[in-house]
Amino acid sequence: MDANARIESLFEEYQRQRNSLTEMQQRMRALSGTATSPRREVTVSVGQSGVLTDIRFPTSAYKRMTPSDLSEVILATYTDAKESVLAQAAEVLAPMLPAGMDARALVDGTAGTDAYLPAEPRIATSVREILGMRQAPR
Repeated sequence: MDANARIESLFEEYQRQRNSLTEMQQRMRALSGTATSPRREVTVSVGQSGVLTDIRFPTSAYKRMTPSDLSEVILATYTDAKESVLAQAAEVLAPMLPAGMDARALVDGTAGTDAYLPAEPRIATSVREILGMRQAPR
């Protein structure tokens, strides 16, 4: 493949990746999750970033609860709704990541630094030789 064709191919790949990223961002912004407590006292909805967007009381069961119990049920249901959104976000993100990267850990914020940037940059052997760099240990 000549240099011009290779450069054109690289630009096409760049544009494809850019379009995929734009689509992924749109899908991420549209995520939402809803959960209902086991005894249907409360239904909680959250947006893409886990921001509370709605609380509903589908039955009158909440009226028979103490404030403390109601608060506990609301928080637990909120957590379920937020977990749903995080799982959806990981699902959307996973195809964009290199093999072996844990999308859920990235979304949860529990991935280590190496998940984002390896200890050594990934550089082709030929480039390392040109730059006079030693091969990174494996």
